[in-house]
Amino acid sequence: ARHTAMGATMYHWGLHPWAIYAVVALSLAFFTYNKGMPLTIRSAFYPLLGERCWGWPGHIIDILAVLATIFGLATSLGLGAQQAAGGLHFLFDTPNAINVQVGIIVGVTAVAVLSVVRGLDGGVKLLSNINMGLAVFLLLFVIVAGPTMLIITGFGTTAVDYISNIIPLSTWFGREDSEWMHGWTVFYWAWWISWSPFVGMFIARVSRGRTIREFALGVMLVPAGFTLLWMTVFGDSAIRMILDGSYAQLAEYVKDDNAVALFRFLEQFPWSGFISGVATLMVVVFFVTSSDSGSMVVDMLASGGHDDTPVWQRIFWASSEGLVAIALMLAGGLQALQSATIASALPFSAVLLIACFGLVRSLKVEGIRRTSFQSN
Repeated sequence: ARHTAMGATMYHWGLHPWAIYAVVALSLAFFTYNKGMPLTIRSAFYPLLGERCWGWPGHIIDILAVLATIFGLATSLGLGAQQAAGGLHFLFDTPNAINVQVGIIVGVTAVAVLSVVRGLDGGVKLLSNINMGLAVFLLLFVIVAGPTMLIITGFGTTAVDYISNIIPLSTWFGREDSEWMHGWTVFYWAWWISWSPFVGMFIARVSRGRTIREFALGVMLVPAGFTLLWMTVFGDSAIRMILDGSYAQLAEYVKDDNAVALFRFLEQFPWSGFISGVATLMVVVFFVTSSDSGSMVVDMLASGGHDDTPVWQRIFWASSEGLVAIALMLAGGLQALQSATIASALPFSAVLLIACFGLVRSLKVEGIRRTSFQSN
């Protein structure tokens, strides 16, 4: 069960989401930097629609991208609020209730609004650097203070678990865990699809000058490698605590409330109160950076690829994400968040498939043109 659990975790968080992001990012980068088109999803449809992609068909494509991104970010805000509320309850014994979670969403949205007002360098970049610093600090602390050698050896074991479980977990028929698969695997795929316009645009903007091979290897392997390390350090270490009996009750804590799983795990380390506070801050800052950067991407999508939009538009989109997250939390919590994500990602998944076809078609034409130039 331990090997299957780690394999399933990496199956959901490993190469698959970054493959989805890579498709969107490559389409955006190619048509923007190689063809001089706007940095929007509709540009990938130019080989198929021609000039019509600047009309109502293109508007529909960008609207679907905006809706998918908003619901994907709203889901992240909702799940982040649940975990942050669990951290506050663990640290200060505050009630882990829906009103506290709504209050956290309001606070995160307010900070995100301030960040988008300050702009990319003064707000988004600053918070992102803080967030990465907190994450690396927490990761290194657990490696050093925890079972260091077991974590190092577990890295390879998790990689083997991932590879050996990819095929069984990719099989959709005859599954005994079909309810779990539909509740989590399908949800994760929808979540990554809904995040793809947001993450894809950021990847595209930092990938100018790379070859497609360099781009694909970088986007697929580097983040998946870091995810493998992160899941091994926290996930595999927690499972070992349960199996060797050093903290067997951790499984019951997670079963009762998975929002406090991280903080119950950190309880076994030195300076647990301080480290749990760092973890709570990291969670909050992560979702602030997701909200503010996502708001800027949605603003660009809604403005035809322009990044010099009025400040009030960024405030509008950041506020909208918070309101959607609050509405979903009040409507049904986790189940409502999952359902909304799947519903918004379904039409956009069709957009991605057609965009893949358009990209391949354009690359073939590019290859033919380059061959003809070389022959002349």
